[in-house]
Amino acid sequence: MSLLFNWDDLAYITTDLPGTGGRIRSEIADFQVDEVPAYPFSGEGDFLYLHIEKIGQNSNHVVKMLGEQLGVRFDKVGVAGLKDRHAITTQWISLPARYEKQLDALDMPGVRILETTRHNNKLGIGHLKGNQFSIRVRDADASHVPAVLEALKPIGIPNYYGPQRFGLQGKNAEMGLDIARKNFKGKASTPVRRFLISSVQSLLFNGFLSRRIERGIYDQLILGDMAKKHDTGGVFLVESLDESPRALRGEVSATGTLYGRKIKPLTLDAGALEQEVLAEFGVTLDDFRSRLGDRRITRLFTDIDFEPTEDGYWLRFFLPKGAFATSVLREVMKVSVDTSEEDDASEPTLDPSNPDSGVSE
Repeated sequence: MSLLFNWDDLAYITTDLPGTGGRIRSEIADFQVDEVPAYPFSGEGDFLYLHIEKIGQNSNHVVKMLGEQLGVRFDKVGVAGLKDRHAITTQWISLPARYEKQLDALDMPGVRILETTRHNNKLGIGHLKGNQFSIRVRDADASHVPAVLEALKPIGIPNYYGPQRFGLQGKNAEMGLDIARKNFKGKASTPVRRFLISSVQSLLFNGFLSRRIERGIYDQLILGDMAKKHDTGGVFLVESLDESPRALRGEVSATGTLYGRKIKPLTLDAGALEQEVLAEFGVTLDDFRSRLGDRRITRLFTDIDFEPTEDGYWLRFFLPKGAFATSVLREVMKVSVDTSEEDDASEPTLDPSNPDSGVSE
């Protein structure tokens, strides 16, 4: 059974509304991402925090340049998540404070330091609240945007993993399953191996979510669901359909399982749907014994600003860490979204084991 990812096979939640078509990333300035920190920095401590702007550079390359020019070891550099190369992005990077005096000698094309501060710990993967996106869509019919955004407002956005999770030609999941089953013949570092296995988890989650949409239970709960409260993050087992009105009001949403040895599979009706997806892809729970596992919420709520232009439109919105802008764009555009970051996501040098650690698109 093939595990190749096909973005176009996933169900739309606004399938009855026309898309705008169009293209993204026609120019670097058309895709802008600003990282939002998870917590305020103290202004003092043993770690130097750099707020940088990158144009046409990915996070891995910036860390490499810092190592070459400052002599700082790779494992001493901290980032919260990976950021796009084909974009203008801002993010925070931490270094041991002793390198502060060498900053004036830095010469990194496409990178400038916006500000510096101090904090008492190294910045870690996942230490971000999320990302603010500003995305221009060109050659598009902007007249369709308001209706789609109005339809999404009460039901939320499907929290699909984006195509960059699955690498060039969507082969990450197949390699990841080979690694999990110890059938992989190639060479890959431990972080990359973990990332590839996480792409299998991501594929199965997308399948689970897509089937909920197809069966009309996207914004509802079914018996056996593990639901999550949007306000507090609390998770609970759905043992009665009396909980469904809360989902319809957007107070809670179902979660999908990112399989691992410490996460129990779903039961009852939700478990039957989960098992159906596993069987379709020929995957078993034993394939994830090397993973801890987690749960991922199936939908997101966010305010989306729309600005028409002469040839399309801008969309501006915030997404929490682990969420992908392509989930918003595909509902509005309803065409294959150009994802130029597959090269970055295929080699997640800075990304360890957490499947939601912020390859931010």
